[in-house]
Amino acid sequence: MSSLMKGTAILTIGMFLSKVLGLVYIFPFYAIIGQKNVALYSYAYVPYTIMLSIAISGAPIAVSKFVAKYNSLGDYASGRKLVKSGLMIMTLTGFVTFLALFLLADPIAHLVIKDEEQVFSVSQIAGVIRWISFALIVVPFMSLVRGFFQGYDHMEPTAISQLVEQIIRIIVLLVGAFLVMRVFHGTAQTAISFAVFSAFIGALAGLIALWYYWRRLKPEFDLKLKSSVSSGQLSYTSIYKEVITYSIPYVFVGIANPLFQLVDMLTFNTAMSNIGLAKVSDEYLGMLNFTTQKIVIIPVMLATGFSMALVPAITNYYTRKQNGALINAMDKTYQVLLFVTLPAVVGISLLSTDIYHLLYSESAMGSSILAFYAPVAILFALFQVTAALLQGIDYQKWIVFSLLTGILVKLAINIPLIQSFETKGAIMATAIGYLISILINIIVLKKALNYKSKMVIRRSILIIALTIIMAAFVIVTHKVLVLMFGVAHSKLLALLYLVICITIAVVVYGFLSLRIGLAQKLLGEKITKIGRKFGL
Repeated sequence: MSSLMKGTAILTIGMFLSKVLGLVYIFPFYAIIGQKNVALYSYAYVPYTIMLSIAISGAPIAVSKFVAKYNSLGDYASGRKLVKSGLMIMTLTGFVTFLALFLLADPIAHLVIKDEEQVFSVSQIAGVIRWISFALIVVPFMSLVRGFFQGYDHMEPTAISQLVEQIIRIIVLLVGAFLVMRVFHGTAQTAISFAVFSAFIGALAGLIALWYYWRRLKPEFDLKLKSSVSSGQLSYTSIYKEVITYSIPYVFVGIANPLFQLVDMLTFNTAMSNIGLAKVSDEYLGMLNFTTQKIVIIPVMLATGFSMALVPAITNYYTRKQNGALINAMDKTYQVLLFVTLPAVVGISLLSTDIYHLLYSESAMGSSILAFYAPVAILFALFQVTAALLQGIDYQKWIVFSLLTGILVKLAINIPLIQSFETKGAIMATAIGYLISILINIIVLKKALNYKSKMVIRRSILIIALTIIMAAFVIVTHKVLVLMFGVAHSKLLALLYLVICITIAVVVYGFLSLRIGLAQKLLGEKITKIGRKFGL
């Protein structure tokens, strides 16, 4: 394995493990603080995520691209020049965004709280937002250092520091929340304040891990700096103009989902209060923006992981003007996305009652929201992939336009839809907003590349047919289990139902897709070998 492939594999595995940990901790945390307090936690994280994206401004990818570009020319000095000034700028932006979020905590809380009947007060929401804002001081600085390492093809520091950051954050979060709630019998607000502050402690741990790698690799960097050749005297203006050009599209793609969540956070309570449901507004918003969203995002991770692997090839084909190969790669990207995502979201919808019960608690409303929300994951994944394709062909400005258009549509229709359909109305508005953004991206791709494919339509119909067959097996299996053992009122029985139904789904969908050769065509040689072992 080449050093480049090895480094990419390390970074991919590290990022995936970090994301998995970021999902898994939710379930014990939920058990500690309870459903009614989940919304308070999400009220802090949505504005924090947006502020963090603004503070970082796509720094890891932008810096790594800049450093790699000039390193390939033998100009190691330009990368070091960027890092020296960049660390100062990132420290400054960290403090500015920290102060902005800290000072805006009260105004944000006032926008969220619309009725005295709501569970949480303005001071409670403002308090948790202030506690999480401290992490903004450290994370931007850390992101730039990660980008510098990646520019030298050292992926291990980024991967390890992300894992360290996530593990320490989760340990502090869970232990702190448990001690506050179960040992010292404190309030949920105190536990959640401690939980969100763990982001700052985790960031410090990640920074220490990066400092260790910096000390270890600095002799190599210094040696290369001595042999640096000049590629022309670069001014700070030209350096940052180039870095900002790289970074802006990544910022918008990164904050797409948090922006849609922010619209819900700022309008959901108003709409629910207008129809006399202020008492349950916080709880339902917690289900929408936190508990169900964490499950819905799982198939998105799987689909984009497969699809994004094809994007560098698409960029390469576009640069070399290999239009036929480019169209084939795009076809495959869309097909892989649907092949992975569609059966996953249908399965989540069908088994939503048992999934929500097992991971959180028995809740008719929670499972209902999850069942309705799950299909929107296809749109989440499709937006990320179409945006990545636009980046690959240097049409980044359209990503900004499509996302802002989708957000404005969501903002315009969110309150009316919530007032008509309650929580499902917010999901409808999100789906419509994403759909408009995706359609804009697809139209631009079609115009730029003269792209049209009957193959994608034919394969999509085939994937839908396979999914319908799989769904029929799952429905029948689940009904038989309920007739035999009754409704799953215990977590153990819910787990048993899920294991049996998911196994049936995987076997049916896998067998059929291998039998007709679809899996082999989409997922490559390894799947072909597996199929041959089973005589398919």
